Amino acid sequence: MREPLEGAAASPPDGGPGGEPGDRGPLGLYLHIPFCEAICNYCNFNRGVLDAGLKRRYLHALHQELECASTADAGVAADSLFFGGGTPSVLDPAEVGALIAQCRSAANLESGAEITLEANPETVSPERLGGYREAGVSRLSLGVQSFRDDELSRLGRLHTAARAVEAFGVARAAGFDDISIDLMMWLPEQTVAHWIESVEMLVGLDPEHVSFYLLELYPNAPLKDEMSRGGWAQAPQDRAADMYHVAVDRLEAAGYQQYEISNAARAGRRSRHNLKYWSDGAWVGFGCGAHSTYAGERWQNVAGVGDYINLVDAGRTPVGNRRTLSGEERLTDSLFLGLRLSDGIDVAGVERRYGLDVWSRWGAELAPFVEAGLLVHEPNRLRLTRAGMLLASEVMQVFV
Repeated sequence: MREPLEGAAASPPDGGPGGEPGDRGPLGLYLHIPFCEAICNYCNFNRGVLDAGLKRRYLHALHQELECASTADAGVAADSLFFGGGTPSVLDPAEVGALIAQCRSAANLESGAEITLEANPETVSPERLGGYREAGVSRLSLGVQSFRDDELSRLGRLHTAARAVEAFGVARAAGFDDISIDLMMWLPEQTVAHWIESVEMLVGLDPEHVSFYLLELYPNAPLKDEMSRGGWAQAPQDRAADMYHVAVDRLEAAGYQQYEISNAARAGRRSRHNLKYWSDGAWVGFGCGAHSTYAGERWQNVAGVGDYINLVDAGRTPVGNRRTLSGEERLTDSLFLGLRLSDGIDVAGVERRYGLDVWSRWGAELAPFVEAGLLVHEPNRLRLTRAGMLLASEVMQVFV
C-alpha cells in the first residue's frame, strides 16, 4: 500500500462552522502534462520535449498518484478538472479518457464537471478532438497567442495563423461549444495595430472565452537572446497599456464580460476551474510540479519528471514541500488574489470568513489608490478600476 498524498484531509472544504475559513465550493482537480513537441523560446513552465517512452512511464505514475490520493471517501466533490502543461493535447484520447475515468472514481469528479484540456493548434485533428469529446472533455483551451505569422515565428510557435483558424473550426465541428483562446500582447516588434488584428480575428471566430496576457520575459528566456540578435524590441510600456485597453474595449463591444485582469467570457462561460484560484477555493494537483491548496495546507510535487516517476514507483509521496498556512496567510492570499477579479473583493464575506474588517486593517494604505482612481471602495466591496488593473501588483503589495 502506497502512502496517501500529503495534504489530503478528511473533511470537505465547505468553509462551514468549525471548518477552514477558505476552501469555498467544490474541489478543483489539476493534472500536469509536462510534454511538448517543441519548447517555445519564452516559456518558463515545467515542461520538456515529448518522449514516447517517458510519457508511458509518466502516465503510469500519474495513475498511481491518483489511486493513492483518493478523496472520494472524504465526501469531497470535485466540479472541475484541468489538463495543463506543457501541451496536454500530445496525449491520445484514450489516455485522456483513462485519466478522466480515474478522476471520477478516485477523486469524486462530478458527472457535470467542467473538464478543460489545453491544446496547441498544430496538435489537433478531427479524430483527436472527436476522441477528446467522447472521453469527456467539455472545454478546450487553444494556445493561439497571435494571429500573425511573423509574431508566431518570433515566439518559436509551430503553428501558423491559418492553422489556428483551422484548428478552431475543427474543434467546433467536433462538438466543442466551450472554447477558450489565449492571446499574448506586448510581443517583440508588435504594434498596437498588429495587436488589434489578432483581437479582431479572435472576435470573428467567436469563442466563448478569451485569455489575454502581457508577455513576461523571464531572466534566462532564449527569446531575450533572439531579440538581441534580431534587433527586436518590445513597444514602450504606454503602448502596452494601450494594447490592454483596446482589447478590453473591443471584447466588451463584442459581448464579452471581463471578469479577471486577463480573462473575459460570454455570459455563463467563465472558467469554473480558474475561478477557484482567485475566489478562496480549493484544488488538488497531480503530476510533476503540480501545486495544491486544500484545507489549510499548501503543497507542491517535485518538479522533475524523472524524480516524480521514481518516487511514485517506489511507493513514496511525490510531494516536495508542504506547509500549513496560517490564518493570516489565508486571509492575505484571499485578498491578493481576489483583487484580480473585476468584481473585486467581497469585504463583508471576508469579514464573515476571517473575522476581520479589511478597511479598518488596511484602509490607510489603500486610500491613496482610491484617491488616484486605481481602486474603488464601496460599502461591501473593493475592486480595481481599469487603470488599476494595469498597476495591480502595486495595489496588491499592501496585503503582502
